[in-house]
Amino acid sequence: MYILGISCFYHDSAACIVKDGFILAAAQEERFTRKKHDPRFPKNAIQYCIEEAGISVQDLQYLVFYDKPFLTFERLLLTYLTVAPRGLRSWREAMPLWLGQKLYIPKIIKAETGYEGDILYTEHHEAHAASAFYPSPFQEAAILTMDGVGEWATESYGFGKGKDITLLKELHFPDSLGLLYSAFTYFTGFRVNSGEYKLMGLAPYGMPRYRDLILSEVMDVNEDGSIRLNLSYFDFLGGLRMTNNRFAKLFGGPPRKPETQITQREMDIAASIQSVTEEVVMKMARHVHKETRQKNLCLAGGVTLNCVANGRILREGPFENIWIQPAAGDAGGALGAALSVWYRYLGNERANPNGYDSQRGSYLGPSFPNGIVREFLESQGYTYHELAGSSRARVIAEQIAAGKIVGYMAGRMEFGPRALGARSILGDPRREETQTTMNLKIKYRESFRPFAPSVLKEKVSDYFNIDRPSPYMLLVADVKEEKRFPQPSDAGLSMLERLKVKRSDIPAVTHLDYSARLQSVNKRDKPDYHAVISEFEKLTGCAVIVNTSFNVRGEPIICTPEDAYRCFMRTEMDTLVIEDCILFKEEQPPWEEVGDWRRELELD
Repeated sequence: MYILGISCFYHDSAACIVKDGFILAAAQEERFTRKKHDPRFPKNAIQYCIEEAGISVQDLQYLVFYDKPFLTFERLLLTYLTVAPRGLRSWREAMPLWLGQKLYIPKIIKAETGYEGDILYTEHHEAHAASAFYPSPFQEAAILTMDGVGEWATESYGFGKGKDITLLKELHFPDSLGLLYSAFTYFTGFRVNSGEYKLMGLAPYGMPRYRDLILSEVMDVNEDGSIRLNLSYFDFLGGLRMTNNRFAKLFGGPPRKPETQITQREMDIAASIQSVTEEVVMKMARHVHKETRQKNLCLAGGVTLNCVANGRILREGPFENIWIQPAAGDAGGALGAALSVWYRYLGNERANPNGYDSQRGSYLGPSFPNGIVREFLESQGYTYHELAGSSRARVIAEQIAAGKIVGYMAGRMEFGPRALGARSILGDPRREETQTTMNLKIKYRESFRPFAPSVLKEKVSDYFNIDRPSPYMLLVADVKEEKRFPQPSDAGLSMLERLKVKRSDIPAVTHLDYSARLQSVNKRDKPDYHAVISEFEKLTGCAVIVNTSFNVRGEPIICTPEDAYRCFMRTEMDTLVIEDCILFKEEQPPWEEVGDWRRELELD
């Protein structure tokens, strides 16, 4: 039985196809359209999933949408009525989309796909919960979902056992940890639903001097982790901004304009809201443990992409084990919706996972065989060399060890926001200049942004204070004491000066506070990538490499060989690997484009 799940019309549209409970394929629409966080109907992602399954759309038994639009519409109507006459402009912008599109999901699905079968719906947080529990390595587990807002729910918790999920309680809009964090993202000059991870990365540069102010004026936090926002400081109910003038007065001035200098105020605000967020998440986790008495915890929802908070749950929380859905945001709702139909709606039994997740490393997107790659390169006249199987990993590792920045595309594309060695840019973590080079000359983004280490699964504890794998780059751990270098006083140092201080013997992946958002790489899920890191260790004695997503700022992660080559030539990347083909920048023909591509990309 084939079930297709889709998510769309808000942000991060996606599709996922499941066969008898087995995840066959999943992908975000942005990877095909090249529009970051594309909210449109995921026709390209659907087409890919159908083709990967080897069926036609009429072979689907069910198609399921990850949200109940009429409940969401009810929330919008009641919200606008509550704040009227304020919010008229927002109302005028929202209503045409709802009345012309979002309320007619079945009609749109049938028109776009030709599908004529049953269309089902899950609630938003039901889809999140299903995406968290069903692919997890646990037969029983507590479930906690946290995001901006679904229909009415903003957070929910419950537990899963076998094929069953029971959701116990929800927190409702407008009280939302996700919206709170996004409000501060907006205020510090970053893009909502995109720049939240920047706020998290900025936090170690500041001191949480606004923490008490947030807790006393902006919100109330209960012992169970539920919150209540002081709505007099926010404008998201009926306005087009997240915060208002009263909020600005409270925090010493207007919001930072995007692309302007980041001041100590923004650093301290970032540190403060990150501290508050971690406190709320920890209270939620402890309450969920108290109520469910489970030893395992599954997480999903956009807030659970806050890997610093996740790391604290693991280190300090009451749960023995946690598992986070790699596509934790709305994209993962497509996967959760499909699995929810198979298990909850149809009542099929779930096999005991016996400690192994069924996400398959989250390598669920398209792949491009060597023949297709070579055909593309030759048709365009691009110079390449073939890598022999036995020496492939060694040649790539030699490039990284020599200080080259390597674009790496191999196997199936990742599902979710993290590049996990299938669509990645790789570098040498031992070199102090790697972080700055990759930020400014490759990614074209802010210099303070940290990079993630990919480390051999079997060597994780040699480098980081963590005793378990982190395959999806969703946990933060500290670099081990013996790898660290003592730091000078921060007094009087600028952000750039602090950034350039060498903090460990893997400086390119060590953040200001000695932390790192790590990916453990196992041979079973990604043998080619594991082999590259293994060869790098043989050459250098270091079992860690730098891994960042294969894209430039404002662009989705690459999907195709064409995407890979274009990104390679647009940047100061040195080497490109596509499957078993390697390309060197100095051998390529001159790159010419009409116009300035930087202006075409909407910066995140």
